[in-house]
Amino acid sequence: MTWLEIIGLSAAGCTAGAINAIAGGGTLVTFPVLLMFGTPPVLANATSTVGLVIGTVGSIVSFRGHLQSIRHWLAWFIPVGVLGAGIGSWLLTQTSDDQFSKLVPFLVLFATVLFFLQGFLRKPHATSRRNTLWFSLALQLPVAIYGAFFGAGIGILMLASFGFMGMTHIHEMNALKNLLGSLINVVAAVWFIAAGMVNWPQALALTAGALVGYYLGAHYSQRIAPQRVRHVITAIGLIISIVMFWRQFG
Repeated sequence: MTWLEIIGLSAAGCTAGAINAIAGGGTLVTFPVLLMFGTPPVLANATSTVGLVIGTVGSIVSFRGHLQSIRHWLAWFIPVGVLGAGIGSWLLTQTSDDQFSKLVPFLVLFATVLFFLQGFLRKPHATSRRNTLWFSLALQLPVAIYGAFFGAGIGILMLASFGFMGMTHIHEMNALKNLLGSLINVVAAVWFIAAGMVNWPQALALTAGALVGYYLGAHYSQRIAPQRVRHVITAIGLIISIVMFWRQFG
């Protein structure tokens, strides 16, 4: 790789890491940059996943203070996330993402609107919360499949589903989102590595930047008032939707 490519990919990894730590959607930065440097689409997708997966450690460390309060959710969500990640990884090795990606702008926009509106909804009582837990678990499976298959906007989808469970603390929601997103990406990365679908020099350049971006994004997002973080996440979701619509239909 040239120095321009190394610097460009590291900067893309840093930006993507910060975006993922706050709301998700960093793939929209790394994927087009990899394409710009001549990487084939499927290889670029797999390389992006592997390049960003190590950086998730930075965001988990930054949110470690909230891990205790979300521990009881992990036994429910981890098995579903692993199953979905395995299915999504297999799908990427078998099919093109062209048709599926046409649905992505609608999914991300829908999830962003849900996330914005949930702040105005009443906190569900105990009975409805049990029902919405099953709804959230059912939603987590296609989210995990999509996360391993392509991944952009997965954080928005997760945050929307957590809101329906009755979670209201944005930093706890982000901690759970980052942990589950990391798990999905680890499963996908292992699959892509085993299939020989990774450009390692590019992946390492992305990782170098992502480690910095994930940590800074996770760390400084907690110094902002929760309502402002919600506004940032909604804005990111809308920007991702506009970019995706433009890429697909522009």
